[in-house]
Amino acid sequence: MSKIAKNISVLRALKKLSQNQLADELDISRSRLGSYEEGRAEPPYDLLIKIADHFHIAIDALVRGDLAKTDPESLLEIGKNRILFPVIVDRQNQDMVEVVPAKAVAGYLTGYADPEFMEDLPIMNLPFKIVGKHRAFSIKGDSMPPLKDGTFVVGKYVESLSEVKEGQTYIVLTKEDGVVYKRLYREDKKSTDIFQFHSDNPVYSPYAVKSENIIEIWSFVCSLNIGEFKPQDLNLESMIRFLQSFRVEMGK
Repeated sequence: MSKIAKNISVLRALKKLSQNQLADELDISRSRLGSYEEGRAEPPYDLLIKIADHFHIAIDALVRGDLAKTDPESLLEIGKNRILFPVIVDRQNQDMVEVVPAKAVAGYLTGYADPEFMEDLPIMNLPFKIVGKHRAFSIKGDSMPPLKDGTFVVGKYVESLSEVKEGQTYIVLTKEDGVVYKRLYREDKKSTDIFQFHSDNPVYSPYAVKSENIIEIWSFVCSLNIGEFKPQDLNLESMIRFLQSFRVEMGK
């Protein structure tokens, strides 16, 4: 059975809808819906859009994710849509911190909603109690001193752009630039329509980003500077040793 077939069935069950009810809401026949859920056919693109809009979920989550493995509460609202937000927990059901290393950052823009992408990332526990969803990202470049190229920045997920605090630093996933770490300011103090992204290094000029182009945003919690490592030493094993030296537990 395809992921699309499973996901349509899962979403329908979450809404406690019968096949007849959902078919009526999508303006298709029950037998046609049944063929999609049973994997005998796949919905055309225009119907995929309609299904995604109906359940307020991103199309990539509908097509590539596995909603059967995802906590329904992890479908977080972003504007008018909701994105698949995979959550990894340990055996005690404690939320883990996924680590997005440099080699995975480039793929994060397309993999952020894919549970399989997330499951392949290393994970860790921070040595202090955390509340909310956290994730660690490898930061590229020298735009935010004193952080060096390759520093890991741990961020807490921000559910609403209205929660962004003026002049604070955030890890942001944007449609154009992927993952960036910047200091954010509202272009209009009373609006969240446009944000100014500032670097702490004056060599780099600020630039504007519309809120509609922001996919995820994480508020700065702490940083793990691995800038002293030589390039040949920057591998998963050395990262684990480094993190353990900070009493950080790391898995996978």
